[in-house]
Amino acid sequence: MCPARSWLATGRASPRLVLAVVFVALLLDNVLLTVVVPIVPTFLYTTEYEGAESSVSPTLPEATPASPGADPTTSAGNGTGSSPPGPPPRGCLQGGEFLAQENTRVGLLFASKALVQLLVNPWVGVLTNRIGYHIPMFLGFTIMFLSTVMFAFSGTYTLLFIARALQGLGSSFSSVAGLGLLASVYPDDSERGRAMGIALGGLALGVLIGAPFGSVMYEFVGKASPFLVLAFLALLDGALQLCILQPSRVSPESTKATPVSTLLRDPYILVAAGALCFSNMGVAMLEPTLPIWMLQTMCPPQWQLGLGVP
Repeated sequence: MCPARSWLATGRASPRLVLAVVFVALLLDNVLLTVVVPIVPTFLYTTEYEGAESSVSPTLPEATPASPGADPTTSAGNGTGSSPPGPPPRGCLQGGEFLAQENTRVGLLFASKALVQLLVNPWVGVLTNRIGYHIPMFLGFTIMFLSTVMFAFSGTYTLLFIARALQGLGSSFSSVAGLGLLASVYPDDSERGRAMGIALGGLALGVLIGAPFGSVMYEFVGKASPFLVLAFLALLDGALQLCILQPSRVSPESTKATPVSTLLRDPYILVAAGALCFSNMGVAMLEPTLPIWMLQTMCPPQWQLGLGVP
């Protein structure tokens, strides 16, 4: 027990281990952010469009007996020697009206996470000033775990939409509390900037590996498989948070929080917010459109969809 308690005490006092916790939290959040990009369009198409088509059993026309001496390669309907067209290449989507609607629906589903995060982020900042960073950080992990499990077993658009919005709520707690925690444990400006860069490297790494991981797992293992792997990793991150952080302890900040109205008038904050907005807008526009466009025009197998998204 003594070595374990000594390790816990050392870990809670080590800024590097706190940095590791925040890095893993941002990594898992952004893997989940992009892992759904190549999965959702194909999954909705398979369950809704193909499911509706398969439920309708068209009556096949009776074969017309060929007259003696007729060319067996000649079509009975048009009198030409051309054979009927074969099935479309594997991976090509049919049904233009459904795809037009799916583009819009997938875009709304993906945007629900960012919308919830946009609305909740300022309130999480106020909450961290009142109760500290540890409890919101662990709460973010809990919500992210529930969202990941819900993605794994959701079979309808509505449930996927709720899971995505729930992810935005968990991401608000994890990102705001995590970056604030780093700012508190790295008081030196140069060390804080280096720590922020490493932590945001977890964000970039999650965006990079999420889509290929999701497409490969969906193709060869199944829809639930990537989310179950992420749920298991999230449990490990939660255990690490329990060991390193103190999520049961309320530790309000000593300084008074700056009003949101004052922050919105700060030109440096506005410039930083604008830069983040426009830098993420390009990726956000590609996420709901690129996988469907690839399936319509390039006809790739499912496992290749994620390679073109990052």
